[in-house]
Amino acid sequence: MIGDRAHRMSLADAAHLPRWRQPVALLALMAVAMPISFATWSALLNNFVVDAAAFDGADIGWLHTVREIPGFFAIGVIFLLLFIREQMLGLTALLLLGIATAVTAQFPSLTGLLIVTLLSSIGFHYYETVNQSLQLQWIDKARAPQTLGWLLSAGSAATLVAYVLIVLTWRRFDLSYSFVYWTAGGTTVLLAGAALLLFPQFESPHPQTRKMVLRRRYWLYYALQFMSGARRQIFTVFAGFMMVERYGYEVHQITALFLATLVVNMIAAPMLGKAVAYFGERAALVFEYVGLTLVFLLYAGLYWYNWGPGLAAGLYVVNHIFFSLALAIKTYFQKIAAPGDIAPTAAVAFTINHIAAVFLPALLGYVWIHSPMAVYLTAAGMAMISLGLSLLVPRHPEPGHETLLVRPLPQAAE
Repeated sequence: MIGDRAHRMSLADAAHLPRWRQPVALLALMAVAMPISFATWSALLNNFVVDAAAFDGADIGWLHTVREIPGFFAIGVIFLLLFIREQMLGLTALLLLGIATAVTAQFPSLTGLLIVTLLSSIGFHYYETVNQSLQLQWIDKARAPQTLGWLLSAGSAATLVAYVLIVLTWRRFDLSYSFVYWTAGGTTVLLAGAALLLFPQFESPHPQTRKMVLRRRYWLYYALQFMSGARRQIFTVFAGFMMVERYGYEVHQITALFLATLVVNMIAAPMLGKAVAYFGERAALVFEYVGLTLVFLLYAGLYWYNWGPGLAAGLYVVNHIFFSLALAIKTYFQKIAAPGDIAPTAAVAFTINHIAAVFLPALLGYVWIHSPMAVYLTAAGMAMISLGLSLLVPRHPEPGHETLLVRPLPQAAE
């Protein structure tokens, strides 16, 4: 199979490697490489599609619908794992993301952008599926929330560098969309190539099931994933677009907003990871969904009361802080999952996460043309449904006690 010729090493043996060659170091490198392309693509996208392709709300909705199709088919990762190892598949997907990002500006039309976005999305979603699986397999359960928080912070730091460079150089050197996309995509390709060359193929202690896993006892995890994907899509598609369309933000201004968001997330992510470890997944998710409900209601108020761009920018930052708490869904699943279910369930969960993402952006794009407020009220309703689901998460989830509707198994007498 592909990747078999590479040097294999168990996680136990990997502990004796230099720290910069250990599994967590590889996860950190991947966490840095991905957002350099994705964050740059996102920062420039709304301005690029308006300036170069004259997009309206319906067009941007279709673009994001196409972008989410590979996420819906992330279940295909299970088939690919029959031929290629997870680590190799993740790095290959990362290379595809970098290449597609690099050539984005060469296709300034709706059709061209749909095609190149589809390719970059295949790379992004297959990378994310495998990356989530590797994180849960390679990181010890006791340290998972804190380590995931630090990995989020590392990704935020990489995004921060990309945003700072755009803010400082875009107007000063009159940069073009083409130059910035080529630079960001090329950097991701170089880092992914380095990861392929410098790290051995790490062997997880538990062989992963190479078929689709859909278990009844994981139903709450699936439901949380579905609602998370639906709700997040509304924000991802329309929050940044609103700043450009309604408030006239330019490239350096929208990137400065993203930059401020990243600085806050870099500081908050490790603390949020510790909070999840201390208070538990249920408390973290309840706090997240209460906060998101209020944020989306305030977004709707931007159109009802005609509040200014300052509040909109503040809500954008706060929204991302709440989204960071989604790591609690990962650690909740890690606690209830059979060790061999992690890889196939990650693929299934990514598909479930993107069911609504396939049709919501296009559908709500048409709603946006007539009533942006209705779009945000829809998001608030979804956050409230997520809140109801989160109340079913046990304080101490484990196999056999996945939800509050299932009584924990009796402990054997010692």
